[in-house]
Amino acid sequence: MIEAIPTQFIIIFVSMLAIMAFVGLNAVVLVYLERKIAGFIHRRPGPYEVGPHGILQPIADGLKLVGKQIFTPTGADSYLYWLAPMISIAPALVCFIAIPFGPHLQVINTNVGLILILAFTGINVLALCIAGWTSQNKYSLLGAARDVSQSVAYEIPLLITVLSIVFMTGTFNLFDIAAGQGAWPWQWYIVYQPLAFILFFICVLAETNRAPFDLPEAESELTAGFHTEYSGMGFAMFFLAEYAYMVVASCVIAILFLGGFQGPIVPGVWWFLAKVYIVLLVMIWIRWTFPRVRFDQLLNICWKWLIPLAVLNLLITLAVIAL
Repeated sequence: MIEAIPTQFIIIFVSMLAIMAFVGLNAVVLVYLERKIAGFIHRRPGPYEVGPHGILQPIADGLKLVGKQIFTPTGADSYLYWLAPMISIAPALVCFIAIPFGPHLQVINTNVGLILILAFTGINVLALCIAGWTSQNKYSLLGAARDVSQSVAYEIPLLITVLSIVFMTGTFNLFDIAAGQGAWPWQWYIVYQPLAFILFFICVLAETNRAPFDLPEAESELTAGFHTEYSGMGFAMFFLAEYAYMVVASCVIAILFLGGFQGPIVPGVWWFLAKVYIVLLVMIWIRWTFPRVRFDQLLNICWKWLIPLAVLNLLITLAVIAL
């Protein structure tokens, strides 16, 4: 019976288990780092009571969420209401199978790896829209509407920026893009495409709903936005999904602009993780440093600045390639 199971299926199944463990562990680490960095920036200690220096606080929060009663709001579509967090987390897990963590550490080396990640991360918009619409809460609905507008707008400059790298490398294969860069910083694509890197990073902040572009959540305006009515495991799944998408986005940034797993002396996987977590730390730093923009400002930044600059960068890239 075991011999009848294809080897590739077993590899993918085991890899997905490892990915889920990595996503869960990563969320615990990032929650602790985010709280401690926020405390440092705000000149306060952050979590300090549960465990040495509050190191067990994320585990305590996780146990609290797991133990909470599952509640469905009155009048909500219970099937879609609970399907939304599952739709949110599932595509994030799939994205990891195409990411080359090292020269010999990748689940599937596909020629359309970049397209796969862009396609699956776009599904999260549908999940947040369903969550806000089915919650029967005006704040949730407003948060969902904001997320759709924000994601549709910022996907345009993000995709145009990606095309600049694709035209340079001639491939959508993430492994080939990383392998085409050298081990030293001056050989990475950020040197050749600095504007593309800045534009892509700003778009990533907006696509992952991170401050100063966290309008779909906006606690001061919408109480909690699209997940106002969620608690317990429903909220936990959205929480995990947000950090999972942050890691996926950081991985893509590391591959497209920072050399991926390329680096001197140390094994490639450690270089890759170091670059990913440096990007994550910058995202956390930005969240606790800059104020939230207004919604009209958010859309103006995209349509009036990011899209024209992304198109200009693409045209310059094409001209340089042609010459």
